[in-house]
Amino acid sequence: MPRHVLTGALALLFVAPLLWAGGASVSPQGGTAQAVGWGFGNYETLAGYQAGLLRYLWNSTYLSLLTVVFTLVVSTLGGYAFAVYRFPGKNVLFLSVLAILMVPYATLLIPLYVLLNQLGLQNSLVGVALVMTMFQLPFATFMMRIAFEAVPRELLESALVDGCNSVTALLRVLLPAVRPGLVTVGLFAFLAAWNDFITPLVLISDTTKQTLPLAVANLRSQVMGVVDYGATEAGVVVLALPCVLLFLLLQRHYVAGFMSGALKG
Repeated sequence: MPRHVLTGALALLFVAPLLWAGGASVSPQGGTAQAVGWGFGNYETLAGYQAGLLRYLWNSTYLSLLTVVFTLVVSTLGGYAFAVYRFPGKNVLFLSVLAILMVPYATLLIPLYVLLNQLGLQNSLVGVALVMTMFQLPFATFMMRIAFEAVPRELLESALVDGCNSVTALLRVLLPAVRPGLVTVGLFAFLAAWNDFITPLVLISDTTKQTLPLAVANLRSQVMGVVDYGATEAGVVVLALPCVLLFLLLQRHYVAGFMSGALKG
């Protein structure tokens, strides 16, 4: 019974801000599009802001999905190599990858801005996705290495004996076995790209390519510094809903991915 009370209180603590934002987005507030009565006037303000809500949603979705694809491909190959192969300097190289976690990513944005400009990817969502992937790779590679090491070695050896090469064994045998790890890495990459503010702020200057967090931040002070709290709360709700739905749909795989890593560690 005490455990249920504690978990219920923690759940309420985390859910309460989202419920408050949802209520505030449809409740009457002076100085907003929903000044009288309950309704969706604030969402209409958000939908019509500058390039439009659909454009910002598309930009955020495109950026997030690109980041997920890049992160999964590179971290899967890297985790597979670190888990299966033996080569000189493997542990040193792996520790070097993890050491990137100790570098504040904001300090790298200006050099990366210059590099992307030289590559012709400045002011590009693809360039932002590559930067976001780089920030996700240390954790993602760590998770995928643990996931591959948790798979019985005999499974890989059986696949090789049956005629599979390393690539075929990875695609047909090992990837289904590490699905929880893939979901965990993909979900982390999606949430990081979807919610990130500082990276698109530095690397994107075209308003039509801005992501939803940038649009919501700009919406706060669109009229002579006056904050439109109703439209801002509507933006918060739109930002949070995909994250909540994804977590609810994938929570079993997400928890299993972390548990396999914990048991292996």
